Amino acid sequence: MQTVLITGTGRPYALGFNLVRRYLEQGDTVLASIRRPSPALEELQKDYPGQLHILTMDIASTESVQAAAAKAERLVGSLDLIINNATTASADTMKELPDFDLDLIAPAVDVGAVGPIRVVKAFMPLLKKSGKGALIFNISSEAGSIGRCYRTFYLDYGTEKAALNMLTMTLHNYFKDDPDINIICVHPGWIRTNPGNTEAPLDPYEHAETLRKLFETRRHDKEGPVFITYTGEPYPW
Repeated sequence: MQTVLITGTGRPYALGFNLVRRYLEQGDTVLASIRRPSPALEELQKDYPGQLHILTMDIASTESVQAAAAKAERLVGSLDLIINNATTASADTMKELPDFDLDLIAPAVDVGAVGPIRVVKAFMPLLKKSGKGALIFNISSEAGSIGRCYRTFYLDYGTEKAALNMLTMTLHNYFKDDPDINIICVHPGWIRTNPGNTEAPLDPYEHAETLRKLFETRRHDKEGPVFITYTGEPYPW
């Protein structure tokens, strides 16, 4: 069994919530972070008392992240896995340059790229106490690949994911000789994370199990690719 922190878990039809479900079903202790109250998560907690802990945490706020980490230290003695799933996109994300408000890019990067690293930094004391070697998985996207970029929109979302990839690689270098911590980022595939999205091929609950199994194969692998797909194959930066 292990202790897992998952961010961005409030929506029952999205990936984060279903990752919470999958880890709970394995018997793991889960810290599920949300920015605002989630009735669905509160209902799930009733089925897993003492196993599911809900943390209120705004990853755009260092103070909020540090407060959540302090609460986590009172709840659990160590942390074995962080899944940085929380992200954002602005109302202009589907617009091209002439119609896009460029002032929306910096806030998106603050949440989607800097936010996960705030989490890593604040929760590092718990990660260092993992008895099995802690793993950090940042949920990135193919939209963050510069080498594969083909869109003329996603000026905010693509930029934040590209920045997240760079920060992940930088921390991978930082943790290279640390036997206690490993960090990787993943393009999770096109998942039906919104009720109206019927075109996406991947079911969030079923795919959460695919990702859960993938993460465990990479816990101690520091020589393999750092940016991978949900099949474990390397993806171009």
